[in-house]
Amino acid sequence: MRIIAIQKEAQGLSKRDFVPHLRDEARGGWELYKEGVIREMYFRDDKPEAVLILECNDVQEAEEKLSTLPLVQKGLISFELIPLRPYHGYERLFEKE
Repeated sequence: MRIIAIQKEAQGLSKRDFVPHLRDEARGGWELYKEGVIREMYFRDDKPEAVLILECNDVQEAEEKLSTLPLVQKGLISFELIPLRPYHGYERLFEKE
């Protein structure tokens, strides 16, 4: 199952709160990428949030995998998870009128 994960920063934090953990966070993201959990990763252009495309069996597995990231463990970020399913709208092209 594909899942979109949108990063949310905890309120009241500054960039300084994140700096000591960013190398470990990158390492954790790399490990999830090598596992095939993170398929794509982006930064939003309009605000400082990461958007990940995950491949997991379900939302629960996605939560478990993301909970291994240092910034999540330290309560600095969380993720909104949006499960996706295939788009079947093209089938309308093949319906008889």
